[in-house]
Amino acid sequence: MSKTPPKSQDYESNLTEAADYVVDFDNNKRSFMDKVQHLLHENPALVPLIVLVMSLGVFAILVGNKFFSPFALTLILQQVQIVGVLAAAQSLIILTAGIDLSVGAIAVLCSVVMGQFTFRYGFPAIISIPIGLVAGTAIGAASGWLVAKVKLPPFIVTLGMWQIVLAANYIYSANETIRSQDIEAQAPMLQMFGHTLKFAGATFTLGVIFMVILFALLTYVLTHTAWGRHVYAVGDDPEAAELAGVNVKGTIISVYAVVGLICGFAAWVMIGRFGSVSPSATTGVIGNIQSITAVVIGGISLFGGRGSILGALFGALIVGVFELGLRMYGADPQWTFLLIGVLIIGATTVDQWIRKAAA
Repeated sequence: MSKTPPKSQDYESNLTEAADYVVDFDNNKRSFMDKVQHLLHENPALVPLIVLVMSLGVFAILVGNKFFSPFALTLILQQVQIVGVLAAAQSLIILTAGIDLSVGAIAVLCSVVMGQFTFRYGFPAIISIPIGLVAGTAIGAASGWLVAKVKLPPFIVTLGMWQIVLAANYIYSANETIRSQDIEAQAPMLQMFGHTLKFAGATFTLGVIFMVILFALLTYVLTHTAWGRHVYAVGDDPEAAELAGVNVKGTIISVYAVVGLICGFAAWVMIGRFGSVSPSATTGVIGNIQSITAVVIGGISLFGGRGSILGALFGALIVGVFELGLRMYGADPQWTFLLIGVLIIGATTVDQWIRKAAA
């Protein structure tokens, strides 16, 4: 005599009552702010670009059409060329979740090395310039080694390196300035990035063109090469990157070395911009903060692993727009510092909000 199977074992009956799908995803529509949050997360350079366009619009209203003259716009580029190159270097460090307080001082020291090897030791500029580039690379690699191998915090390492390099500037140069006239007469190649090109009423220096090419090159390297992906991976999660086979220590050292090399090029741009070589150039003191400012306003996360290096270029341009716009408007220069401070806090707040999209 057969027994009637319990209801729980009546498989055919259960199958007919079962749902006809395997899994159900949450198809709830995102809110408008969620969409904006994800858009900004996927395009980190979008925020500083929007701020840049809005800044141009505001000062166009306040100052008038003369703000959009070729002279004014190219003057902004000329004013930010040194900070822009340093911001490109700073971006690489911050993408690894580090920070470099010595980039401006390294640039000044490299300019001093280029000048001293030319005028004190009699080397031609074509040799002195590579020596300055090597000096910057070596200093950067030394900082990277201390961070990666000795496990010292980047803030402490670069703060100490800033003091060391500043002192070396004065000691090595005996606090002597090499005049613009002497450089122009004996080593004009040192001033190469100061040469100008005119196009459609606008005047561009070779330093500005180099800055744009540098950002384009680094954008390609960071997005299309294994090294660039390693930089982001190390900044996002170094332990996970190491488990994935990334040479974390080697990547960090290479980043700091590349940053030192870029600082060497910033030195060359600086000579072209100022004309002279001076160990007391203000870039050695304020260049570090200016570069960090451009990077933060540019939307690169101080926590590392997120951001577009193009944002640093937009950040530098935003600072240049504010400085020139307020000057043309006749405002107190202190307003520049106030508004830039607001932008820094605002950019960090937006970054925290955008990071929630990845959580």
